[in-house]
Amino acid sequence: MTNGAFRFGDIRLYVLDMDGTLYLSDRLLPGAMDLIEYFREQAVPFLMYTNNSSRSAEDYAAKLNRLKIEVQPDLIMTSADVMVDCLKTRHPGEPVALLGTPACAETFRSAGVELSDDARIAVAAFDTTLTYAKLVRFCDVLRAGAVFYATHPDLNCPVDGGMIPDLGAFLALIEASTGRRPEIVGKPFRPTVAAISRRTGFAPSQMAFVGDRLYTDMAVARNNGAHAVLLMSGETDDAMLAASSIQPDAVFADAAALLEAIRGERP
Repeated sequence: MTNGAFRFGDIRLYVLDMDGTLYLSDRLLPGAMDLIEYFREQAVPFLMYTNNSSRSAEDYAAKLNRLKIEVQPDLIMTSADVMVDCLKTRHPGEPVALLGTPACAETFRSAGVELSDDARIAVAAFDTTLTYAKLVRFCDVLRAGAVFYATHPDLNCPVDGGMIPDLGAFLALIEASTGRRPEIVGKPFRPTVAAISRRTGFAPSQMAFVGDRLYTDMAVARNNGAHAVLLMSGETDDAMLAASSIQPDAVFADAAALLEAIRGERP
């Protein structure tokens, strides 16, 4: 389903979410592999972007390759990459206190960001290795007045068979304890679109964000002048879509249905 003004021909770059869009846990979703193959065959530019900052671009590339979608890490961005981009612009050379996985920490270090528990900059990421001791240390840094950022606001992460708590749920806990709210750089906020534009050279009006979440994937498009394509293969259901003030340009059941529509419009 598309609105009357939407045309695939207006899109120069497809920005594809991964969790709930291309796969759930270790299961490819319908049409995911065919969609990527079609983009390659037709020389359609695309980039895979996920708010999930628990893994690195290299980790995601390895996972997709295991799932038989062959991609290189340079075609993948995460909200951690956007966060690094912001830190280098706003706080060059300053150490950072990170709440995150070892993979996320390596993303920061490999980009030249020093990590320290005593830093004046604090970044919360999706930490699937979270312990109470790590949480206490991070809250202490915030109470000491550190500038507070978070990679993304997602409340839940879709997995095969359900949902698990994501960073947005952690942030609610941190706010309840410290009274602090972060600046968030991932979808749906502008730093994500700015970082993608710098990497690819495409303007927001030339991009289509394809994903399964209204308040991140669709909102980032709506907030920044891009096209919004919703797939109903992850978090969003019919009731959520009907009740939302965020309405996409197009809605499809999954990647297979999206590919069918793209093929139907292209000559």
